[in-house]
Amino acid sequence: MTEGDVNKGRRRFLGATTAVVGAVGVVGVAVPFVKSWNPSEKAKAIGGPVKVDLSKIEEGALITEEWRGKPIYILKRSAAVIAGLNESGLKDRLLDPESNNTNQQPEYAHNETRSIASDVLIVEGVCTHLGCAPKMHYEVKPEPFDEKWSGGFFCPCHGSRFDLAGRVFKGVPAPSNLVVPKHQYDGSMVVIGEDGGVA
Repeated sequence: MTEGDVNKGRRRFLGATTAVVGAVGVVGVAVPFVKSWNPSEKAKAIGGPVKVDLSKIEEGALITEEWRGKPIYILKRSAAVIAGLNESGLKDRLLDPESNNTNQQPEYAHNETRSIASDVLIVEGVCTHLGCAPKMHYEVKPEPFDEKWSGGFFCPCHGSRFDLAGRVFKGVPAPSNLVVPKHQYDGSMVVIGEDGGVA
């Protein structure tokens, strides 16, 4: 082996080593740079939008998502439930049946179903009394907390009750309806945290 062959071998080795170290360096710089494009946990906590596919939610099912550190209840209501929301017997038992407290829902959800799409209820799963999480009791049947129960949410902490539009009953500790967060539709997706689309 001549001295020229040894030098060529060294050059190849040094060239390959330099290329590998350079590639590792590029990846090391690129990964944090690309990750920086994703919203931070802080940005998510202050209200980055959340997308939910509604096409997979069955009638009568409730799913819970998180937005701004709060649970968001998404309920798929039946036609019978929607019809029952306007019954005078129920409305007479509610504190704010017309949702006149405009701080509780965006203008586009100021209607009898408190929603853009009548079959989908989207509310913060936070009792307006002291912030407990109300539990859904969907079926119309007598309950220990209400013999005339027509479906809705019951807060086990202090006994507040809400109907299936998130409207509060009279005579309970909660002072107002469940809050409807801003949201909009994009096909079968709902975007929680962005304002104003039509279903």
